[in-house]
Amino acid sequence: MTNISQIFQKYTYSSAQRFLTYVQIDTQSDPNSSNSPTTEKQKDLGKVLVQELKQLGIDSAHMDEYGYVYAIVPSNIKQSIPGLCFCAHMDTSPDCSGKDVKPIIHQNYQGQDLVLPDDPYVIIRLSEHPDLAEQIGHDIITASGKTLLGADNKAGVAEIMDAVQFWTQHPNVPHGPISILFTPDEEVGRGTDHVNLEKVNAQYGYTIDGEKRGHLENETFSADGFTIKIEGVSQHPGFAKGRMESAIKIASEIVSLLPNDHLSPESTEKMEGFIHPVEISGSVEEAKIDFILRDFKTEKLQEYGLLLKELTHQVLKQYPHSKVEFIQTEQYRNMNEILVNHPECLENAMEAMKRAGLNPEMQSIRGGTDGSRLTFMGLPCPNIFAGEHAFHSKQEWVSIQDMQKATETIVHLAAIYAEKGT
Repeated sequence: MTNISQIFQKYTYSSAQRFLTYVQIDTQSDPNSSNSPTTEKQKDLGKVLVQELKQLGIDSAHMDEYGYVYAIVPSNIKQSIPGLCFCAHMDTSPDCSGKDVKPIIHQNYQGQDLVLPDDPYVIIRLSEHPDLAEQIGHDIITASGKTLLGADNKAGVAEIMDAVQFWTQHPNVPHGPISILFTPDEEVGRGTDHVNLEKVNAQYGYTIDGEKRGHLENETFSADGFTIKIEGVSQHPGFAKGRMESAIKIASEIVSLLPNDHLSPESTEKMEGFIHPVEISGSVEEAKIDFILRDFKTEKLQEYGLLLKELTHQVLKQYPHSKVEFIQTEQYRNMNEILVNHPECLENAMEAMKRAGLNPEMQSIRGGTDGSRLTFMGLPCPNIFAGEHAFHSKQEWVSIQDMQKATETIVHLAAIYAEKGT
């Protein structure tokens, strides 16, 4: 059996250098766009990735009209085994600028606070980022203080690309058919809207989009969107007494009734769910409140919707001539509802991390991934760590050594499937 760990001891990793290139390409997605992808600039990275894959000898690499990058690394073993898909998303969050990112490498980190040079008020403090305590001696990449870094999820993209490079340089390391999938628009919840699973043609998938090294996420929130549309009564404000019923005021009163000590993002953690108002818009006559509902138990989402209806009707008692409409829509579901029936894809990932010299931990994630929706589309898809930290912020950081461990985990994982043959 090929000793993959020994090969990695002499291997020249490319993930860090690739990452430094990728983060300088602005790929921020836009939640207010109806286009697919929501921003054309996401394709700028897609074009680079296709070119790099072709340079590695992967002739199947291509990008479709929606900005999805597909590639197949052919199997190098005789027996027929399940195809694997490794997936990461190319876009960065709309929450923080991703333009003109200036990545900085802080070599041989020794526990100090990291002051970012372009804005000295942006400080990555050890006291606020306890995972830094595990990075002593590592090389930490940050942005310069004006933008996010883009580790979410360009770290995952770079790690997968590094694995492809490894396989092409070491064809004796066994693996079955490997499908590579890079998606747009994950950050705005549309990362799988136009994915072509026939092209992917895999039995199991793994998103490389997690945080701490050694983490494997088998469980996500279930998520719904909830909208309250309010139709008030408009009158000239000089003659409004006893007549006007302001939709804006109705909306604000509904939001003011939401609990603060529970069921809110600010007061919940671990396995606790929440109701979160994300946007209010409108006028005196019409207003709209958009919420996101999150819980690990899918049935709880209906309870949260009923609570919002009760609070709304409570407010409307004071506004007898106003009307309301409720819209609750499914966004994604807890992948564990499906993954519980596929223990092998979790067990193999845990074993791969062990072979990479890590102590694997199964985790739940207070969010969702492309894997959440892929799992319910028929591709069981847990989430493997990418080393990302402080997502969507100017304090975002990643360790070069953690990125290398993610690449090792990918290679070991494909080899495990090749060994087992199932």
